[in-house]
Order: sequence, then structure tokens, then C-alpha cells
Amino acid sequence: MHLGGVAMNKEIEIRLAALGLRIADVEERFILGSGKGGQKIQKTSSCVWLRHVPTGVEVRCQRERSQALNRQLAWRELIGKLEARARASVASVQQAREADRRRNRQKGHGQKVKMIVAKKHRAKHKASRGRVGWEE
Repeated sequence: MHLGGVAMNKEIEIRLAALGLRIADVEERFILGSGKGGQKIQKTSSCVWLRHVPTGVEVRCQRERSQALNRQLAWRELIGKLEARARASVASVQQAREADRRRNRQKGHGQKVKMIVAKKHRAKHKASRGRVGWEE
């Protein structure tokens, strides 16, 4: 697969396909880098900025001097963030399902006995209070 004249890494293509992402959903820009490096940084657009439009996840990479290498690193980082996001959503669904299962499961015999004893104790405590009324 080619993107902007540069061939994509096979690993990146596989990870994109596994997530069900389209390359068309990713906005890619090459911008001037910042920081130390002097004239080399300020003359070349070696910094790569990627944004996955549907989710709004952004990545900016200027670790290396090479634009092609920064591009590979940025794509890997973006896919890593999107994978982590997908894992988190799956985990939250599983946690909600598990919490619902725990909430709705039947109570054990010992638990039922404890609950009844506690209710009787509370009822006895409340009964000892008596009625509030006027004394004449």
C-alpha cells in the first residue's frame, strides 16, 4: 500500500486492518520541527503529525532526522493509541457485564442466614424505641 508516494510497512497495514481502520480517516501533515538542532530542524519538514479524524486521536513525531522514519514511528504510535482505546472499551463492556452478573446472582445459604439475622436484630432494635407521643 502506498501513501503519499512512500510505501507503508506491512506490520502497520496488518494492524490497521485488524482494527478495521481506513487510511482515508487519518489526516497526515509534514511540519517543521522544533527544539534543538539548529538550521537542519528549521529548514526541513521532518516532523510528522497524524490525526485519526473519527476519534480525534493525534500523534506528532520528530524523534529522528529522517521524515520517512518519523512517519513510520508516528503511524506505529497512532495505531498503538487506537489499539489501547479499543482494548479499554472492550474491557469496560466486560466489567459492566461482570458487575451485572455479580449483582443479579443468587445469594448463598450462609449469606441469606446472615441477612435474616441482621434484619431481625435491626427490627428488635427499632421495636425497642417505642412510639413517640404526648404524655398527659
